[in-house]
Amino acid sequence: MTANIEFTSSPTEQHREAILKPLRAYNISQAGEPHVQTVAWLLRDPHGGDASGGLYGRISAGWMFIELLSVPETLRGQGVGRRLMTCAEAQARSAGCTGIWLDTFSFQAPAFYRTLGFTVFGELADYPPGHTRYFMRKLL
Repeated sequence: MTANIEFTSSPTEQHREAILKPLRAYNISQAGEPHVQTVAWLLRDPHGGDASGGLYGRISAGWMFIELLSVPETLRGQGVGRRLMTCAEAQARSAGCTGIWLDTFSFQAPAFYRTLGFTVFGELADYPPGHTRYFMRKLL
């Protein structure tokens, strides 16, 4: 079999799906269906009800991945981030997860995650330039 390789600097969702579909099929054939469950805890303004931050993640293949954690500046230092992480950990335990993983930058919150029992399992130095991206996990 031969194939032409074509570059595009403006890929579409259809391009992404064309690449993802066979990859997903192969992964499922090797590791089984991941049964992805999306979870979120929202921080809401008590007056207007608008979401102003929170935690967003996914549970799949026996692990929880925390994709996003955002606490507004006005709420920082009050234990809100810790409370969100406690909620996520309780959900992960309830779902029978082996652990939780996430990534964070050196200018974000690696020290915060360490206080919660997370350890670094990988890092990407100089990404972005002058900083480090950390990949962290906590076994449950």
